[in-house]
Amino acid sequence: MHTTRSRLSLLLLLGPFLLAFAVFYVAPIIWAIVQSLFSVRASGLGLGAPETLFVGLDNYVRALANPAFVSSLGRIAVFALIQVPLMVVLSAVLALLLESTRARWPQFFRVAFFMPYGVPGVIASLLWSFLYVPSTSPILQGLSAVGISAAPIESGTVMFAIANIGIWTFAGYNMLVLIAALQAVPADLYEAARIDGAGEWRIVWEIKLPLLRPSLVLTTVFTIIGTLQLFVEPLVLRPLTTAINTDYTPNLAAYNQAFTQSNPNLAAAMAVIVAVIAFVFSFVFLRLVNRKGNRAW
Repeated sequence: MHTTRSRLSLLLLLGPFLLAFAVFYVAPIIWAIVQSLFSVRASGLGLGAPETLFVGLDNYVRALANPAFVSSLGRIAVFALIQVPLMVVLSAVLALLLESTRARWPQFFRVAFFMPYGVPGVIASLLWSFLYVPSTSPILQGLSAVGISAAPIESGTVMFAIANIGIWTFAGYNMLVLIAALQAVPADLYEAARIDGAGEWRIVWEIKLPLLRPSLVLTTVFTIIGTLQLFVEPLVLRPLTTAINTDYTPNLAAYNQAFTQSNPNLAAAMAVIVAVIAFVFSFVFLRLVNRKGNRAW
């Protein structure tokens, strides 16, 4: 009787989450995969009603044969090489600084660094777009007044401009994840290290960073997945520069196919490809990290 009640209680607690997870996460993924296997084509001479035909992997072949989409995959890979290390390193540095014994007003700076995370991505991109355009940016106007010319959203620098928005938005969130991990470490461990003569730098390298390893791996995986899903920032900045086209990122290319080219089936295939790449990258990263960790152990 007790076991039955425990199972019912567990079902009541997990039921709402499992239902929401199935409806809002699993079902859209399955629907996207199903949609990617079909195509809508005109019947007869184009005068009849469109027909939905099963085409198998044809949409995936078309997506990977599209030079613009393939270029967007390469572009997002380069972008990940820029953003992921900067995001993780900056978040770790902020967490270590605010958890240092010499930190002043740590609560204030935690809130200050975390606040950008509460700004929606569209709003954040709009705010930064005003700072990237010379006619509206007091920073660029000030630099121009002293003879320094800067163009953040030109072809050579637009990728860094987008990365800056992402880091400004999410570094504070990752910082709090790492701070929570640091605060879970017993204070006695730090005291024992100081009694043994260890300075702050040695404590960071030999105690804090090794204990932060699982949290650093977690934030890195989240950053990889988020980077591959890049969409809002280039979409908002695109009207301001010719350096961003409709296929600048894979998600932007899928958006273009779905809402501009009226081809949701091809867009679904592109979205599935991006999801698979994100899974593969995350899986390979975790395998490499775990293998190195086992060797070190």
